[in-house]
Amino acid sequence: MEALGMIETKGLVAMIEAADAAVKAAKVTLVGYEKIGAGFVTAIVRGDVAAVKAATDSGAAAARRVGELVGVHVIPRPHQNLDEKLPISPKTSPKVKPSLE
Repeated sequence: MEALGMIETKGLVAMIEAADAAVKAAKVTLVGYEKIGAGFVTAIVRGDVAAVKAATDSGAAAARRVGELVGVHVIPRPHQNLDEKLPISPKTSPKVKPSLE
């Protein structure tokens, strides 16, 4: 089952630290981040439920060490409509054409 994890911090440094710890702690994909405003930033990860839980726990602890943790939340099975309307899906990179050289 695919899960969605979010770690919200006050300040970019704490969010980067949280995201780094999260992806190192478990097999998750860092989907991206969202600037909320007033210094609030949220890192978003996807993976199986256990991995996302472990990743967000590790990321939250890392954020607390270097800055301010605002919130952390895991949605075990997000509805497919969320992927269509919100920036929570891994982005596919465009295919690069090989050079002719």
